[in-house]
Order: sequence, then C-alpha cells, then structure tokens
Amino acid sequence: MTRIQKTVFILVALVALVVGLTVSKVLNSERQADPAALLDAGIVLLPTPREVPAVTLTSQDGEQVAVDRFEGGWTLLFFGYTYCPDICPATLAELRQLRGQLPEPTREALRMVLVSVDPARDTPAQLKQYLDYFNANFLGLTGAPDDIQTLANGVGIPYIPGDTTRENYTVDHSGNLVIIGPDGRQRGFIRAPLKVERLAERLPELIGPGR
Repeated sequence: MTRIQKTVFILVALVALVVGLTVSKVLNSERQADPAALLDAGIVLLPTPREVPAVTLTSQDGEQVAVDRFEGGWTLLFFGYTYCPDICPATLAELRQLRGQLPEPTREALRMVLVSVDPARDTPAQLKQYLDYFNANFLGLTGAPDDIQTLANGVGIPYIPGDTTRENYTVDHSGNLVIIGPDGRQRGFIRAPLKVERLAERLPELIGPGR
C-alpha cells in the first residue's frame, strides 16, 4: 500500500468514525424521553434521584422484602389497602389495564407493588387474596405501622392512619404512584388519576435499556 493509499484509507476511516458517532448521538437523543410528554402523561421526574428509606416489609407470600433494595428493574409503588372502598380497586384495575398494554420488554422490566397503609387488617394472606383478583404478578407488602409511615414519608406519599378502634374505618391516602429506578432510588411520581393510555405510550420511553 502506497503512502497516498494509506492516507486515503485513514481519512476514510476517520470520516466513517465521525459519521458513526454523529448517527449514534442522534439516535440516542431521539430515544430520550421528552419531559413535556412525560408530564402530560402524569409522570413527574425528580431533578435528583432520592434514596428510599431502608425499610423491610413482609410480602403476601410471607417473605421479607427490603424496599430500598428494589434493584435491577423499575418499580411502581402504590400506597393503599384492601378494604379501601374506591381509590385502591380503581387504581389496581388501571394498573392491570396498563400492564396489559405495555410492550413485553417494558412489562418485564416493571414491578408493581401495593404497600398497605392498613397493616392491622392487611395480613399477608389478605393481601394475597386481594391482589390475585387483579394480577398475581402484583407484589403486596405489609409490616409494622412505623416502618410503613417511614417509607411513605420518605418517598413523599404521606397518609393519615385509620382509627382502628372504629368498625369499618377508612384510611386517608394518596392515589399517586412512586417511581423507583433500577438503581433502587426514587426517580419521581405518577400523578393520580392515572392516564392509562398515555402512560402506555410514555413508560417505554422512560423504562428503556440502560436507563
């Protein structure tokens, strides 16, 4: 190979590298979720991810679950209870609908969790029976009242415990969902009421490879 040929070869290689990097940058930028579109779907991202309180709760199968160790996938936390007359059954039905509309990669990367704000009545067995009605893949968590309050306050979803001395008491709580990223930190919220159709469009943009 002559010197001229070597020079031409190097120049062609450099041009190909620059073009490749440019195309890669453009494609990656196109895959970035549009904040305005996310907000329109009710998704509010935090400027800086937030640590989740180190709390261990009990699942509907009696297993101990460290909530601050939700890693390797995305998690949606919903604070509710099985005796809830309105918000909870409606929200869980919407989450079931949402799950069914998501593409398989997003569905497999997303964990949906109900944290009980009524641990006095929501035993693991009660949670299991209730959640099986909506989706057997949903995870239910219950535990000590103080631990649940610590978790709720730490992720910005406070609630008012019910008066357990009264029959058929209710619990005042939010319908918002907490978004936890694959690093185990809180990334944001999904505001209630849920916009299922728009969430089905936007969540795959947020929950993508490497995010």
